[in-house]
Amino acid sequence: MSRESEQANRRLLRARDAMDRSYTEPLDIPALARIALVSEAHFIRTFKETFGETPHRYLQRRRVERAMNLLRETDRSVTDICMSVGFTSLGTFSRTFHDIVGRSPSEFRAAPAPAAVPTCFTKRWDRPSSFGEASRGRG
Repeated sequence: MSRESEQANRRLLRARDAMDRSYTEPLDIPALARIALVSEAHFIRTFKETFGETPHRYLQRRRVERAMNLLRETDRSVTDICMSVGFTSLGTFSRTFHDIVGRSPSEFRAAPAPAAVPTCFTKRWDRPSSFGEASRGRG
């Protein structure tokens, strides 16, 4: 890997880290592209090439991961959780959650918690990896 390529990857990682820290805020491609020191179009293209999904999908997955935890660990309403993880529409949240997880937020909450296994296994099994995976891989 060339030094230039390594630097570009580090800038992409900085932008992804900013998304991880600020997942509750609106996705701002221009600001993320500035962090990566590239144009908006180049940022979207190289982010997808590097991480396997667009910045928008990455952010949606992060939000759903956090929502999954809140649904399991709290009694907060689905609407409250939806808003607290950065979605502005309950309909969009529910549809996105179902696309990623394979069931609605309410169905996910109602399902029995996984058996007593190490947390690292549970997180790996429950962690959504990309959009549409729930409908392809689970049945």
